Amino acid sequence: MLDELLGRAALKERIAELEEEVHHLERERDAAKDKRADAVSARQEAERQVNRLEDRIAELEGELERRGRSDAESTSRRTEMLRGERLGAVLDRLESFETGPEGAFTALVDAEHDLAEPVRDAFGDRAGLVGRSAPCLAVTDDAGLTAATLSVPDAPDAFETWSDRFEFERRWFEPTGEFALALVRSDLFALGVYDGRERTAFQGFDSDLKSKHSKGGFSQARFERLRDEQIENHLDRCREALADLPTDRLYVVGERSVLSSFEEVADATSTVDATGGPEPALDDAFREFWTVRLTAL
Repeated sequence: MLDELLGRAALKERIAELEEEVHHLERERDAAKDKRADAVSARQEAERQVNRLEDRIAELEGELERRGRSDAESTSRRTEMLRGERLGAVLDRLESFETGPEGAFTALVDAEHDLAEPVRDAFGDRAGLVGRSAPCLAVTDDAGLTAATLSVPDAPDAFETWSDRFEFERRWFEPTGEFALALVRSDLFALGVYDGRERTAFQGFDSDLKSKHSKGGFSQARFERLRDEQIENHLDRCREALADLPTDRLYVVGERSVLSSFEEVADATSTVDATGGPEPALDDAFREFWTVRLTAL
């Protein structure tokens, strides 16, 4: 009855429906992987749908949690996607914040671990919101004037510290200095070398990947084997292209199914939804990777 009065019952029903749809899509994706028979484009679309639905579930769960809190708490949270000049302006404000010794708290929160006790102590009843934003940089002060989290494209190791200012480096959030960003899909590779936001070099190529099994000619098993060989050959070409980079920093983004092949050589990896040819897809991937989610708690 209380859930119905607060409007949470409908949200719970919608979340359950979306979770079932996610499970259905994941089963379809897993079946496609096991049988190795679906087209690559179909697998990509299934993953994009799963990502979109998971994002929607997270939004609805956040709304459900906010409706369960007091009005003051629910109105204190705001989310904004930051990029470009707006991101720079927010980082400027955080850098300008000064207080007395041990008055500003900064933490890099790892999503794979429980919240550290210093984080729970610093944020109090808002610590749960920090945990839901992880991995993130979380900042607050001893007077409670500031409390926010930011997603971190190039995240360092987890830490917690009290200081007279917020402790972070801008290169964690925005493109600075020289670095390389590679977009890897099972049918495409694109590599850009950058100086800040300016791209100074580009390399890209498509791969002729079989996506359909024609009736007759050769067996389904042979088709699957040939396609897997094509994907592996494509990934070998990608690794060769990354072997002699003119910069020390490398970020690899792209399909979730292939990113594990590059975790050892990349400073950071991230799943992105970048479609189209090599150059426009790389531009989309660059913009998505360097977009920061700000949550005011």
